Amino acid sequence: MTKGALEKTEYDVIVAGSGAGGMSAAVTAAKLGLDVIVIEKEPLFGGTTARSGGVLWLPGNPISKAMGFSDSIEGARTYLKHETSASYDADRVDAFLRMAPEATQFFLDKTAVRFDPLMAFPDYHPAVPGAVDGGRSVVAAPFSGLELGKEIRRLRPPLKEITFVGMMFNASQEIQHFFNVTRSLKSAIYVVKRLSKHAYEMLRYGRAMRLTNGNALAARLAKTLFDLNVPIVTDCPIDAVILDGDAVTGVEVTFGGRQIRLMARRGVVLATGGFPQDPTLRKLLFPHAPTGAEHWSPAPPGNTGDGWRIASAIGGQTTITLSNAAAWIPVSRVPYRNGTYGVFPHLIDRYKPGIIAVNHQGRRFVNEANSYHDFGQAMQATCKGEVEVSAYLICDHQTLRRYGLGFAKPFPVPYRQHLWSGYLVQGKTIAQLAQKLDMDPAVLTETVIRVNTDAKLGTDTEFGKGSTSYNRYLGDASNLRNACFAPIERGPFYALKIYMGDLGTFAGITTNSAAQVVDQAGNIVPGLYAVGNDAASVMGGNYPGAGITLGPALTFGYIAGRHLARRNI
Repeated sequence: MTKGALEKTEYDVIVAGSGAGGMSAAVTAAKLGLDVIVIEKEPLFGGTTARSGGVLWLPGNPISKAMGFSDSIEGARTYLKHETSASYDADRVDAFLRMAPEATQFFLDKTAVRFDPLMAFPDYHPAVPGAVDGGRSVVAAPFSGLELGKEIRRLRPPLKEITFVGMMFNASQEIQHFFNVTRSLKSAIYVVKRLSKHAYEMLRYGRAMRLTNGNALAARLAKTLFDLNVPIVTDCPIDAVILDGDAVTGVEVTFGGRQIRLMARRGVVLATGGFPQDPTLRKLLFPHAPTGAEHWSPAPPGNTGDGWRIASAIGGQTTITLSNAAAWIPVSRVPYRNGTYGVFPHLIDRYKPGIIAVNHQGRRFVNEANSYHDFGQAMQATCKGEVEVSAYLICDHQTLRRYGLGFAKPFPVPYRQHLWSGYLVQGKTIAQLAQKLDMDPAVLTETVIRVNTDAKLGTDTEFGKGSTSYNRYLGDASNLRNACFAPIERGPFYALKIYMGDLGTFAGITTNSAAQVVDQAGNIVPGLYAVGNDAASVMGGNYPGAGITLGPALTFGYIAGRHLARRNI
């Protein structure tokens, strides 16, 4: 595996980080004629993007518009005002909404990036003013890894825990074929073909070559950079920025065991992925992690706040007052035979009928089919004052084999190994399950009885699971009474412990509408930009819809690239 090469020490633009934010800034600047290099701390490029779902929230995007969807800046602005509340940043929100359609069209016209529409994917709070029932989110189109040639070896693979024997899925509709493999001939044929092709790729290349989701987005951006002769130099962490007066004019990096100074004629872009893997900043900003260790993130290990510290060291301002410091998601810890643990983000299972979440007392505390961020906030609230922020997902045997639960896959994939490892806890009765979880059996039994009574009538009277279009999008429409709600009544019964995780940090470097870093006095730091999860989220600590991290990352990367090329935004 090659690291790339530092062939010279001066460029127009230096980008630190190779996720969607960094690569989109690099692509834009290079397309506008600038000499650009991307440096990456880790041995693999792609950042968090390569592990993500690859969905981008882009109001007014031309893909959905071509499908007949009508959106407006005013509608999206109304929605974001409601969602961001006291943290509403009018200038940055307006820049995002104004430039998102243009950025999307630029990448469609000028690069290898392609998107598929998600016309039925609603905003996460579809009942509030300005929300829509689909059309604002798009997903990266599948891509052949063969187009990267030998560089495929440096592309970060998808998160192992959310693949199936290394195979990626490009949409919830594709996953439905795997759920229905024993119920539908059409699905069975699809799955056999998909598995056969995947097996060939694994034997021939050692990894999947049909790239989907965030892996496809990262690959498409990287392909464009390579076509433009923009180097992506890996194993090259940024240590500091170089100042000339108050202006940033370059960076100090470590490469090949040596510290090297690289100069930037136009500017430096920080896109190092935020701080989800840094215990010190987690301790400071995550209320549920008093020592910084009580948190499990599926983000790459190198996302340790490098951009934050580098900007802060020269007086850059950071935003720490958002309502939430990160995008929360419940995760489970997957034990492996070598004694290590993987992190499984619960993106799909919670929405399915027959699965509920309970706290340590055995009581439900949330609409399980709400967004992962809303679920995470509810999980922290129900555990307030307790030693540990955690909860349990509960289901019966029929539901486990129909939909799976976390890392435990549905029928016909075996599941007993997860009982032996302790990942799943089993009880012949609800009362026995409660005892194994150190809960009062009467409380958990009462909870399940109430769920079953409601489920038989099709309405969750306690939390409204299945009551919104967003809930139902990831439910199961074949469950006619309620796509997200069903009885829990056929033993044995199962529990899975879930913990607090994230899908990226929201707190970050303070920037203006041109993605320029702002100092403590509110003035710009000349020559320094921040995008992606390094920049404080334009969403104000909330999570309004699918892709609210990648959509702004791509857009503000485009804005930064244009600004570096002296183009108006």
